[in-house]
Amino acid sequence: MKRAPCLILAILLAAAPALGAAGGGLAPQPGDILPVIELEAPGDADQLRYLGLQAAEPFRIGDIQSEVVILQVFSMYCPHCQREAPDVNRLFETIEADRRYRGRVKLIGIGAGNSGFEVGVFRQSFTIPFPLFADESLTIHRQLGEVRTPYFFGVRIAEDGAARVFYSRPGGLDGAAPHKFLKILLENAGLQW
Repeated sequence: MKRAPCLILAILLAAAPALGAAGGGLAPQPGDILPVIELEAPGDADQLRYLGLQAAEPFRIGDIQSEVVILQVFSMYCPHCQREAPDVNRLFETIEADRRYRGRVKLIGIGAGNSGFEVGVFRQSFTIPFPLFADESLTIHRQLGEVRTPYFFGVRIAEDGAARVFYSRPGGLDGAAPHKFLKILLENAGLQW
């Protein structure tokens, strides 16, 4: 009987590296082209306008009318995402309040494993002003390397619609004020505005 707990512990220890790798070793890294991610257009006309989309039809991240897109992978159930939501809102407000960045930097969120209803609850609970998209099937989450939440990607949009990654990190704003986090992101993008 004493062997069973030892055997279980040995199996768990042997599996630990594989379990740890499942949460982020495959995320697109700086220099990579972001996988082609298709999103449903938001039903809200203001958010459609914010993204620079002409029609309420599926679109790719490269279709967003912006030089830079900051993509946050979150989950309604993630306590870190909930705690950081006010700071991420301030990041959005910082971008929109500065004429150098407004229209050139856009922020969106992908709700990993979240239904449209769950994303709506998160949006309402934390008064999220930027577009959030459901990924209930985890299709996008798999494309992004099954990253843990929260996770931030920064991408530059090329003229051909390719989205080149310049920032890829787990965690939130890392305690930085939103304007400092934005500065770090834009420095990583090689932009001096």
